Amino acid sequence: MDTFITSTVTVALAEIGDKTQLLSLLLAARFTNKPALILGILVATIINHGLSAWLGDYLSQSFTSSYLPWIVNGCFIVVGLWLLIPDKDEEVSNKYDQYGAFLVALVLFFIAEIGDKTQIATVLLGAQYQSVLWVTIGTTVGMLLANVPVIYAGNALLKRIPMAKVRMLAAIVFVALGCYGLVTS
Repeated sequence: MDTFITSTVTVALAEIGDKTQLLSLLLAARFTNKPALILGILVATIINHGLSAWLGDYLSQSFTSSYLPWIVNGCFIVVGLWLLIPDKDEEVSNKYDQYGAFLVALVLFFIAEIGDKTQIATVLLGAQYQSVLWVTIGTTVGMLLANVPVIYAGNALLKRIPMAKVRMLAAIVFVALGCYGLVTS
């Protein structure tokens, strides 16, 4: 349960203000079929984060080095500091809108997550907990917790949430996890 909760909270916090959350806002403005958007995000996240958690688990089992906990926890600290840098809003082309909300959300979310903070966090969580299933479920729930409200509440919600404070809180959580891991390993 610890794996699930930690994965959910860290990704939900890391996702706030992230480019994929801004993508959710953009897609919600373009498409009226909100359940199709959510399903597209869900499928893209399961695939992307499932592969990421597997990679983290594989790497942790492949390297029997006593340095691995230091590397993983150091990376948590680096990701925490990275969270302090706000993402830029990227322009997304309308040319694929003809394929519908589900397919557009699926493809754009999968691509946007490649190399994203939450994907890196998922690899690290997979390496730390060595549980592909619970890390994938947790990070997917975290992704949905951060994006579903944006799809339904949109700009009104984002205007009320102080992004700088949320990024700071997320950074503190990641750095604290890294420091805790360094102290206990």
